[in-house]
Amino acid sequence: MTHSDKAPTAEANEERGVSILSLRAMLEYDPTTGLFIWRERGEGLISHEASRLGWNGRWAGSAAFLTATRQGYLSGSLASRRFFAHRVAWAIHHGTWPNGQIDHINGDKADNRIANLRVVDSVENQRNAKLRSTNTSGVMGVSWSRRDRRWNARITIAGVGRHCGAFVNYEDAVAARLAAEKRVGFHPNHGRIHSIKDANNGN
Repeated sequence: MTHSDKAPTAEANEERGVSILSLRAMLEYDPTTGLFIWRERGEGLISHEASRLGWNGRWAGSAAFLTATRQGYLSGSLASRRFFAHRVAWAIHHGTWPNGQIDHINGDKADNRIANLRVVDSVENQRNAKLRSTNTSGVMGVSWSRRDRRWNARITIAGVGRHCGAFVNYEDAVAARLAAEKRVGFHPNHGRIHSIKDANNGN
């Protein structure tokens, strides 16, 4: 279980009062599995001996950051504050807190392997979104207009909706939407119905 030896920058050394050194003292992170284990805590983290022994006896060596949010992200508590597992994983591995949002490349928000994480801005993050449950066409940005009796293709870029055309054939609308995604640099996983993990499991 190794992490990068890259030194943290002064600007990114702490997030909400927790430093990289503190993270690495409290948690062991395996970048190949994305899993965390609580490390044994010393006097520097828990000064009271009885409390330290009690904490280590209960938690040291056990799995950490297993609490799932309603959105599917994993999280845990550090210094009485809630942190997302994906941000902690990035910080421990790279030695600096991420300076943007973390995107789970395969769409599985509980998959915190370092190879599945990338730092993006909010616009880029929206370019790798899964298909909404309210979608009825099976393709993001494609919808049927009862009034026009056409398949409409649309795409949203930086919060601005753009019309890609109206088509008699569903396949043409899908092709127009996919061409627009490719043109503006959407991630290939954008618009997936499930995460890649679910798809591989046959769900």
